Amino acid sequence: MKNVYLFVLIIFLISNSKIVGQEGYKFTDIKRLPVTSVKDQYRSGTCWSFSGLAFLEAEMLRIGKTDVPDLSEMFVVRNCYFDKAVKNVRLHGALNFGGGGAFHDVIYVLKNYGLVPEEAYSGLQYGEDNHVHGELDEVLKDYIDGVIKNENKKLSTAWKNGFSGILDAYFGQQFMKFTYKEKEYTPKSFAKSVVGLDEDDYVTITSFNHHPYYQPFILEIPDNWLWGQAYNLPMDVMLQVVDNSIENGYTVAWATDVSEKGFSHRNGVAIVPGKDIKEMNDTERSKWESLTKKEQEALLYSFDNPIEEKKITQQIRQEDFDNYETTDDHGMLIIGTAKDQNGKKYYIVKNSWAESNKYKGYLYVSEAFILYKTTNIMVNKNAIPKEIKKSLKL
Repeated sequence: MKNVYLFVLIIFLISNSKIVGQEGYKFTDIKRLPVTSVKDQYRSGTCWSFSGLAFLEAEMLRIGKTDVPDLSEMFVVRNCYFDKAVKNVRLHGALNFGGGGAFHDVIYVLKNYGLVPEEAYSGLQYGEDNHVHGELDEVLKDYIDGVIKNENKKLSTAWKNGFSGILDAYFGQQFMKFTYKEKEYTPKSFAKSVVGLDEDDYVTITSFNHHPYYQPFILEIPDNWLWGQAYNLPMDVMLQVVDNSIENGYTVAWATDVSEKGFSHRNGVAIVPGKDIKEMNDTERSKWESLTKKEQEALLYSFDNPIEEKKITQQIRQEDFDNYETTDDHGMLIIGTAKDQNGKKYYIVKNSWAESNKYKGYLYVSEAFILYKTTNIMVNKNAIPKEIKKSLKL
């Protein structure tokens, strides 16, 4: 009898939840900034390069460039992989070594190596049409481990050439010059004349209370192999930076945790569902508490229509980061704002998983999700509100 009651109750709650929006979420764009096409990182852990270059391509559009090239993600990945290997060997293997990275890696390559178009360097020299890095990542890791653990008690003069040889085999050989639109360039001259962005314009921002606010610190995430610094702001102030950027025509590179149940690329929505029992009346509370945890989650994560979200505080954000509940596992690009059918604000986000969902590769991310699961953002420093920029001494 109890099971019958619960079944009827669940059907009642679900059907009631669908009354507001029979067709699920309905979004209306408020502001949508121009960006280049959605790309596909496929089976590679290189989202940081895809989103970082999507950010730079959007910056090129913002400054008025009309013929923006598709920039090569694998040129960036290849250069970072080599320098990461050198650093890892110097640290006797004590560095997180793999295909992951951060937004400032893209700026690092722009500054030190330049950039190239996709047509000059696709990074697909191993029999695949798309990026599949499982074998590559393992081979590079095993090679570096062998160099570090070798019994010769010193390094040979050949190990760097050997590592470069593997990179050449998978990505393609490095080159000094290439031709683009019937003109010859080096990677640095291409970055200067075609891309035309100043690497010193870009800063990383985060929000955690284990370091002082309005000061830079090295963000303690495994993929920060460059030990790049991020400016620390209170959570709400960080969101002001995002809002001011979008309002003034600047996109925002966004690093976050997508392993959450509230993140659904298929549905094109990222939310932080939450029921505040204290605000329920006795009848609602009784119904809610009579459900199992599995039944509660089925209602919270059905994505049938907009629902109540958890109130995010700086403490909740910090606790999840400290307890590994928030991990830095994906990078995307915030390109605008929108509202749902109830007038609630969302951010429009460009992903790098091809056009594989209902919004052709884009998602609508709630403000609560941005506050809760952002590990860091990268912005043009000129997009930061003047008072905040002054406080950061930029």
